[in-house]
Amino acid sequence: MRSTCAHRGGWSARTRGEARCRDCGTVRFTDYGALRPPGLPDALTPKRRDARKADSAAAAWMANLPRRVVWWGLGSVAVGAG
Repeated sequence: MRSTCAHRGGWSARTRGEARCRDCGTVRFTDYGALRPPGLPDALTPKRRDARKADSAAAAWMANLPRRVVWWGLGSVAVGAG
């Protein structure tokens, strides 16, 4: 179910790690921590500069996607169907 509430009424803390919207009653978990089993390597976080470069490159690729001839294979399917 999708809620249209913008949660402007604020959040009331019910129990530790859980809050509820005062308007619609949506529950939000506030103390989430991912569990990692022992023996896994440490997670690496890229430098902020490198992450921004990767985001920019992905955005540029997506922006230019409609200009590329990506759907060339679908043309032969449509022609063969008629």
